[in-house]
Amino acid sequence: MLRLGIWLSLFALLFVPAVRPCQAQPARSSTPDSIETSSFDKEVNDFFTQEMTAHLNEIKSYDPAPDKIFGAGTTGEYTWGSFMNSVGAYAALTERSRLGGHDLAREVGQVGLLEYRLKGTRFSQLYGVLGLRFFGRDLDTNPVWQSLNEEQRAQWRRFLDISAFYDPKTQQVINLPENYLGVAARIASASYQLGLLKDRALVDGVITRAARPFLNQGIYSDDAPPTGRFDRYSNEYARFVWEAAEAADRKDILDAVRPSLKEQMRLWWDLVLPDGYGYAWGRSMGVVSYMDTLEIVGFLAAHAEFRPAPLEQLASAYYQAWRWLRHDYNDKAHVLSVFAFGRGNYSYITRDREWQQTINFFGKGALAHARFVEALKREQVSTFPAEVVRPDVARFVFFRYGDRPAGVWLVRQGSMYFTLPITTGTKPGIADYLPAPHGLAGFANPVEQVYPSLVPFLQLADGRTLVTTDGADEIEPGVDGKSLRVAWRRWALLDKKAGELIDPHITSEVVWRIDGSTLTRDETLRSEEDITLHRWWVAVPSTLNRDMPLAGSERQDLLRDENSGLLVTVKADWPVGISAWAPGDGALGRGARRPVLLHLIYESPHLHLPAKQDMHWRMTIKFQKIL
Repeated sequence: MLRLGIWLSLFALLFVPAVRPCQAQPARSSTPDSIETSSFDKEVNDFFTQEMTAHLNEIKSYDPAPDKIFGAGTTGEYTWGSFMNSVGAYAALTERSRLGGHDLAREVGQVGLLEYRLKGTRFSQLYGVLGLRFFGRDLDTNPVWQSLNEEQRAQWRRFLDISAFYDPKTQQVINLPENYLGVAARIASASYQLGLLKDRALVDGVITRAARPFLNQGIYSDDAPPTGRFDRYSNEYARFVWEAAEAADRKDILDAVRPSLKEQMRLWWDLVLPDGYGYAWGRSMGVVSYMDTLEIVGFLAAHAEFRPAPLEQLASAYYQAWRWLRHDYNDKAHVLSVFAFGRGNYSYITRDREWQQTINFFGKGALAHARFVEALKREQVSTFPAEVVRPDVARFVFFRYGDRPAGVWLVRQGSMYFTLPITTGTKPGIADYLPAPHGLAGFANPVEQVYPSLVPFLQLADGRTLVTTDGADEIEPGVDGKSLRVAWRRWALLDKKAGELIDPHITSEVVWRIDGSTLTRDETLRSEEDITLHRWWVAVPSTLNRDMPLAGSERQDLLRDENSGLLVTVKADWPVGISAWAPGDGALGRGARRPVLLHLIYESPHLHLPAKQDMHWRMTIKFQKIL
């Protein structure tokens, strides 16, 4: 039975409206069936012009630079580099040299000197060199470069030195994930293209090193080898290596990366949700995944050979992602709502980087839009569908095979959408990477929390806690793509390093099945030895705000709001306690896109697993529309 406090929480929830993803804008109006290219182009250009003007007007000095702009912190890493990229991308999009009383080239030059003083590296350097390149590749006529004296030019050169985070002797990034190799390659190639870097051997060396995952017909890059951390960075990384190789005219590298980009773009297209959200798992979600869609469609607009669908269909995903970001943008506060109630962020997105997130939207969006609209005009696409329309899909994609395979299950069946990754997170048990149906309507894991989101935690008598993650021992997709069998003999341990596995002599075999609007997770546990667990528990964190326990022969819970619901049923070979909990704006209540309003929690203390005997439990989730 639910405790009294839980009943009171649920009673309160029944009489409050559902919390919207953010309070920045009024509720979205109905969407037309088709979008006119010229009108949409004007909308985007007008928005960027209005907001770039507002933000530039807030900056009175770069020495000292303001600590906050529109109340949003500016002292976090990559902030001013992102602003340089935004100014340059906006200038290139609109072909403006001035905005209001601001000389855009001079702004970029001065911000580069600011980043030099701040010792900015990595993405700050990348965005800086891109901001410079937007004004022309010939430094003799580049207005940014011409606005600088010789001492300032020398500071710019030192600012763009990739040795700040890349060691050319070892060909490794320094204490960073592997995706930063792509960043180093792009900085070096763009600097060489501009004549700032003269060492061709260094450029070729870093590009070749960055391309290593693709040189032997590899498709997906592991961001933390050899653990198997495959996420959105694999797609971004391949694009970065391609762009670096293009700038350096490395046709051999382009040939090596081409198969990867073709497959990765097909994967991305199958991942995209109806609202333009792309990769639904991993450490860079929320607004970043919508910006990804803008960037990817912009890249595909300029590189037609990699398109997984016609440009008109890709345009629909672009439009939906733009619509979400535009809705999330607070016109009065002039920032994206990344810290709104119930919105979670990885720890590196601090309050000091709040302005950087908004400015990144301007920079990434302006470049993507320039590419996107150029392709629409070139290919004479005057209108495109507003909604993302695609056939159903159910397939499994392997990121790697071998001793510890990894991959993702892609499901789009009518109104049911989800992606179920079997991969490795930043640490064991972190909910963003667990093998759960990310993107399923009504389900959302709390961001960057070690939490049993639809994947049980097994606590042993000695206090150690096991979880089935960090790849698997066996992955067997169903022939029709509508089922998936996964087995774990080696488990991850909470509080240990990612990819560090143990064999506790317990096997977990999980079979996922989809049948219409119903998703079932069947798990069988088998221990080689007689063992009593201290605790077994699993949670269903949900964006829905009401729990209606249904009476009957077995316990069922209907999680719902005014539009939709999830009917959750759990059956087990052992007694299971069930409770519900509303986390509020605490860490477990913050999702990547909207609040996690309610948790269903299933737990069993002192669960006994007899030796060599199968113990089974099942969770069924049925998606429902509320009339």
